[in-house]
Amino acid sequence: MMPEAGLGIYVHWPFCRSKCPYCDFNSHVREAVDEARWRAALVRELEHFARESGGRTIASIFFGGGTPSLMPPATTAALIDRAAALWRLADDVEITLEANPTSVEAARFAAFRAAGVNRVSLGVQAFDDAALAFLGRGHDAAQARAALGLAARHFPRFSFDLIYARPDQTAAAWQAELNEALACAGDHLSVYQLTIEPGTAFHTRRARGELAMPDEATQAALYETTQDALEAAGLPAYEVSNHARPGAEGRHNLIYWRGGDYLGIGPGAHGRLTLADGRCGTRTHRAPEAWLERVERRGHGEQPREAIDARTAAVEALLMGLRLAEGVQRPRVAAVLDHHAERRLMAAGLLAHTSGRLRATPAGRQRLDAVLAALLLPA
Repeated sequence: MMPEAGLGIYVHWPFCRSKCPYCDFNSHVREAVDEARWRAALVRELEHFARESGGRTIASIFFGGGTPSLMPPATTAALIDRAAALWRLADDVEITLEANPTSVEAARFAAFRAAGVNRVSLGVQAFDDAALAFLGRGHDAAQARAALGLAARHFPRFSFDLIYARPDQTAAAWQAELNEALACAGDHLSVYQLTIEPGTAFHTRRARGELAMPDEATQAALYETTQDALEAAGLPAYEVSNHARPGAEGRHNLIYWRGGDYLGIGPGAHGRLTLADGRCGTRTHRAPEAWLERVERRGHGEQPREAIDARTAAVEALLMGLRLAEGVQRPRVAAVLDHHAERRLMAAGLLAHTSGRLRATPAGRQRLDAVLAALLLPA
């Protein structure tokens, strides 16, 4: 049986002007991109997935990357138009584009809005020029403010990202930065703790002893400053790193966190799809050129699919659902829970069980990795 929730579509544009030192996403710098060739390939892979899911209703389309605001607006329009022809778009479909707040990209906002994008997510990351330089961003704080102003004028909804727990960052400085962010914010804000991922430039620098990250106590203080400031401003956390006014939550990512179905289009994109014979995981070839060649030769860039068995589905539901303030329906995950650990975590104030839902408390979400490690039964 097909899930009742609408289907999401994720489109990956893998190209960036430069690689940020903290980024471990599938992003690549290329001197030139054959835009017509890429447009045709993305549309063709969209058509490939529609053969199995064409009767569904699309709840959200998300253009991610990479830097999808480098994508020609005509490509965005072509994909939205083709999706509307292949599926039924929900009346309130959310169509999000990730963007960098450089003046060149921000000037294209009108064209993206005309293409059908109704929500933009800006990679601001900081309102401090020194921090932006450290993070390898191609914009300064003034450009970020200008881009946010343009986003507010062109799009019904907009959000932006910030990164905290940077080296030498204090709670007082972060509070001042949050105050500035809230003065620019709409109804949604994503706030991520800086983590050092393998394969990134920051990982190499830390291994050489060139990067000193805040200690756990400082990280905790910065997290609590974030929660207090955004809660007071009417943007409570609905997920570990995401804050919104009630009703303004990002619908696309809620599909992920609630265990819904979504298609992954483009190089390195992942998906989850429920078919007559069960649920499966999809993924495409990661290297842009390899993906492009396969789409042109076979009509898609898919790698072999993974069957999602009952235990895997329950584990995924737990890992994703506990990220949400609303939690997860406990019957969906009961088979993979260590019930003794569950009771201990509830007694410690890290978990709660309300109206048939298991949820991590605010303190539990702050320590979610440890909570999940204790809670999950071994295979």
